[in-house]
Amino acid sequence: MGTAVLLAAAPAGRGRAMDAASVLPVLAAVPPAVLTGTATATVVELADPLDPQTVLTRLRAVAASPGPLVVFLAGQLHLDKRQFLPHLALARTTAATLRYTALPWHWLAGELGRRPAGTTTVVADLAADPDVWQRLTAAPDLLHLGPGTHLYGRVTPAPRRGEPATPDYLRAWAELWRAGARPPLPAMHAEACLRASAARATAPEEILLTPAPVVVPAPAAPAQAAPVAAAAAVVQDPHPAILAAAMAGRHGEAAAMAAAWESEALRRHGPRSAEAVHWTEVRADLARLAGDSARSCELWLAAAEFRLALRQQADDPDVEAAVDRAHHQWERIDDRARAAALGPALVALRERVPGRRPGALDALRRRMG
Repeated sequence: MGTAVLLAAAPAGRGRAMDAASVLPVLAAVPPAVLTGTATATVVELADPLDPQTVLTRLRAVAASPGPLVVFLAGQLHLDKRQFLPHLALARTTAATLRYTALPWHWLAGELGRRPAGTTTVVADLAADPDVWQRLTAAPDLLHLGPGTHLYGRVTPAPRRGEPATPDYLRAWAELWRAGARPPLPAMHAEACLRASAARATAPEEILLTPAPVVVPAPAAPAQAAPVAAAAAVVQDPHPAILAAAMAGRHGEAAAMAAAWESEALRRHGPRSAEAVHWTEVRADLARLAGDSARSCELWLAAAEFRLALRQQADDPDVEAAVDRAHHQWERIDDRARAAALGPALVALRERVPGRRPGALDALRRRMG
C-alpha cells in the first residue's frame, strides 16, 4: 500500500504569492492508487496548515508508514535571513514571523531522508521569493532532499504584484492522470513542464527540479577492447535535457536528441512498440513548442495510427489525446496547402476516433469545405 500527501500552503492576505490550495481539488480527483503507482493507497490532505509543528507531526507519521510515499507540494519559499535557509510559508507566515510560522525545508528533508532509498518521491510546484530565487540560481541543489528521495518540480519567481501565481505544473500532473496517461515519472515531469509553460502568456522564468541522472556502468569490456569502451556509461532519462534545450529555444538540438532516442527505441523494440510511439509523441510536442504546427499535426497523426496499430481501442484516452492534439495543431496551420494536404488523413482518423468533443468531425469537415 502506498501513501500520498497533498500539501498546499501559502500565507493569508497580502503575503500570498501562490494560490496553492487551488490545485487540491484536481489532485484529490485522481484515484489514490494512481497518485502512488500502487495497487491501493491512502491520501493525507493538508490545506493551508497553520502551524509547522503540526505539519511536521503529520509528515513524521506518514514517513514511518511502509510502502511508497509520494508528496505533492504546492506553495511558496522564503529565506530565513538569519540562517539563510529556505522555508515553506504557511497560512500565518509573515516576513517578521517566518522562523516560527513557516516549515523549514530541512525538516522535510530530515523526515523523508530516514526512509529506505527509492521509496519516496516529492512533486513540487513552488514560487520563490527574491532571496530564495537568487540563491537557487547560484546553488540549484539548495532544495536537495537527500540521495534517497526523488524530487521532481518547478520553481518560478514569486510575482511581485498582481494576481498570485497558480500551480499549473502540479495541475498538469493531475490532468494527465485523469485523462488516462500513465507514463513513467520522468516523462510525466517533462510533459507537465511543457503544459505549464504553455498555460502562460509569456515564457516563464523557471528552474526545473529532477533527480540526478542514474548512471549505469557498461558491462566489463573484453581485455582486447579499447579503454574508452571499458569506461562507457549509459545515462538514463533524457527527457530533462531535451526539455531544457526546447525551453531555451534550441529547438533543433531538442528535436535531434528526441530523434536519436526514437531511433534507438526503434532499433531495440521495433516500430510497433510503446517505446517508439512515446518518442514520436515527444517529437510532436517539440514541434508544437517550435511553432511548427504542420509538423506537430503530422507527428500526432502518426502517433495515433501507431497506437491503433498496437490494438489500442478508439476510445483509449491516449488514442483520443493524440487525435485531439493533431486536430488542434491542424487548426493552427497557417499554410493552406499544408493544411489541405493533412486534412484527409485527419478526417479519416476522426471517423475512427470521434473523441469526446461533440461535433468535432462535423466541424472539421465544414472547415475543409
